[in-house]
Formats: sequence, structure tokens, C-alpha cells
Amino acid sequence: MTRWKVHGERVAYSSKWLRVVLKEVELPSGARFDAHTIDLPADAAGVVVCDPGRGVLLCWQHRLARDAWGWEIPAGRRDPGESPEQTAARETLEETGWRPGPLTPLGRYCPLAISGHSFNLFVAAGAAYEREPDPDEIARVEWMPFVEVRRMALAGEIVDGLSLTALLWAMAAGHV
Repeated sequence: MTRWKVHGERVAYSSKWLRVVLKEVELPSGARFDAHTIDLPADAAGVVVCDPGRGVLLCWQHRLARDAWGWEIPAGRRDPGESPEQTAARETLEETGWRPGPLTPLGRYCPLAISGHSFNLFVAAGAAYEREPDPDEIARVEWMPFVEVRRMALAGEIVDGLSLTALLWAMAAGHV
């Protein structure tokens, strides 16, 4: 199969968070149409923090787009010059107040077919408490027992895609 050919593009919307680009594309059959892509300025990273005595460290937060609350793993976008590991550790400390233990990669994936954006996911063996989390970002932080996290993930009670992917990968690898 031949790659789609791009004949031109224009920015339909742009902010510091994302860019929507309208591209005029041609299929190998010769058919032409307009397609949208979403460009995000930075990739993201997240961590499943596991502790045998406590469970999994989760954040309870509100998501504006869904206007809903939910449990998520600590995660966020990469700052310029950061490695995915540095992002994962920084976001965990900012969002939970806990500094994660050593990070082990779980995997990397692209969440949307219309974007080149990717998520880098890690598992951490424990964490050390340092401070209260940022109240503007997170409503509360809790260690959830492994059995409860597995139940919530498999029952569809955790709906954040990054968190769900990370938790299911961690379960498959035997961490949760």
C-alpha cells in the first residue's frame, strides 16, 4: 500500500496546548479529501506506583472535557528537555506529593490515530512521602488496595485511557 499524499495544509486552530491542522490528502486510488490532525506540543508520561503494603497510588481529579471525576494514575506532559522518566517522576511528585521509587518502563503508545502524540508509561516500586499535592490539580490522593484497583479497572470504573492502559499493562506484567 502506498502512503497518503499531502497536497497542502493549514492550521484551523492553535493554542499553547494543541494545534488542529486541516490537510488536503490524496489516497492511492486518487480520491482526495480534507483530513484533520491534532498536534500536541509534548508527549506525556505516567506512573503506576505500587507498594506491596499499600497498593496503587491514585489521584481523584475532575476532567473538564467529560465534566466528571475519576481515579487516575499520576501523569502529565513533558517539559522541554525532560526525558520520559524525568517527566514521570516529576508529575508523580507534583500530583501526589510522593516521590516514586525506581521506574521500570511498561510501554509507549499513541492514543489517537489522528495525532502523533505518545504516552510513555512506567511502574514504580514504592514511593516516599514528601509534601501535599497541588490542590488546583488533584482533589485527593489515596493508596488503593491491588484487588480494588483490579476490580475498578476491569469493571470500567476507571475510564481515563492513559491510566487504564498503564494499569492493565501493570496487571499483565504482574505488578498489580
